[in-house]
Amino acid sequence: MAINLKEFGESFGAQFRDLRGLHPGLWPLAPRMASALGVLIVVLFFGWFFYWDGQLEEIDQGRQEEVKLKDEYRKKMQQAINLDALKEQRKLVQQYVATMEKQLPSKAEMDALLSDINQAGLGRGLQFDLFKPGQAVVKDYYAELPIDIKLTGSYHDLGEFVADIAKLPRIVTLNNLAISSGKDVGLSLDVVAKTFRYLDKDEVLAQASAKKAAKK
Repeated sequence: MAINLKEFGESFGAQFRDLRGLHPGLWPLAPRMASALGVLIVVLFFGWFFYWDGQLEEIDQGRQEEVKLKDEYRKKMQQAINLDALKEQRKLVQQYVATMEKQLPSKAEMDALLSDINQAGLGRGLQFDLFKPGQAVVKDYYAELPIDIKLTGSYHDLGEFVADIAKLPRIVTLNNLAISSGKDVGLSLDVVAKTFRYLDKDEVLAQASAKKAAKK
């Protein structure tokens, strides 16, 4: 059956005429449906503006927090998996630190170390033209003692002296080495030997107090 659009349009429009003064319950079907649709649109708009929009933001924040917590969980899980390996590494580091500490003499042992350095030169038949310990430089957890040394002897004996210093049980480094011809026979070696010692309790406390005072 063909629909006459013109007649349908006239019939539909006629339902919206002469509605003033009539109770909405008495309106024809088309105006009532149009009014209901308008009310629904208004309700949806205000519902979105005052309620649903805020909830969507909370949901979005919750999703971001979920992603963050998942990342933290993965990191902590990885740490838990590697915990045994980390403990083993910590033991190795502690052993290494303990070994290094044993190579650092105390203040009372410094004289013996200086004597060892001196004997290393005399044992190779070298002549000491200079053996002058300098002023100790205090660091965070240790003190550095420079020693100005000048030796005279053969090239071979000087090389053996350097090797003997490297074999000492304590840490001694040789710096600023300079070799020149001796006055009579052989060569002359100028060097700054540096040895290190750990700080005693009083020195550690003094360092901590100095740091606090510097921060104020």
